[in-house]
Amino acid sequence: MEEAKEIEAGETATSSRKVIILDPKEIEAGETATSSRKVIILDPKQIEAREANQIEAGETSTSPRKVITFDPKLVINKGILILGFVMRLFAVFGTIGSALAMGTTQESVVSLTQLTLLKAKYSDLPTLMFFVVANAIAGGYLVISLPVSIFHIISTKARISRIILLVIDTVMLALVSSGASAATATVYLAHEGNTTANWPPICQQFDAFCQRISGSLIGSFCALVLLMLIVINSAISISRL
Repeated sequence: MEEAKEIEAGETATSSRKVIILDPKEIEAGETATSSRKVIILDPKQIEAREANQIEAGETSTSPRKVITFDPKLVINKGILILGFVMRLFAVFGTIGSALAMGTTQESVVSLTQLTLLKAKYSDLPTLMFFVVANAIAGGYLVISLPVSIFHIISTKARISRIILLVIDTVMLALVSSGASAATATVYLAHEGNTTANWPPICQQFDAFCQRISGSLIGSFCALVLLMLIVINSAISISRL
């Protein structure tokens, strides 16, 4: 009678083994039931192994609920990549918008002193032409890089494509920087002139022209800052692989 009570409690009196009583439906394949219930004696190691397998499967041993775990490193990496994608998107608007604004800039005024028609166009100045080309190339590249950036968000383990993207990002940063710097000197002369070289400012006559080229220059410098942040963002994401 005492041994029967010990078996019902799930433990044997002679060892530390645990007694599990299972219904026929709960008995694993390959085992036959001799009664309505079957007594299976397991070692503690076997019990721990079964519980470990259940935990690996995402289930607790006491409830059917699934355990969802988050990897902090993976979440941070995806956040960095999403931030990089957003910055690329804004940089597209900055570069392409600046190229379009500068490339469509022209103004015609009538000189009252000479009674002639004066025209100002971006193509008259090589530095402004270089500005348009540099921003157009950078904008086109950024548009192409958007799908690649989305791929990196999905596949966080991609390494070679990230390195290639980082190298091209650096080249585009240098290109936009040189174009914006060259255009800045020309815009400054248009506004202020140069008394030493006897270059009068033209913005007194071509006010709309100067306002437009100044606005496109501001947009290009904003894109330049975003490209700098994109390069830093890409370097950080690669270092966390």
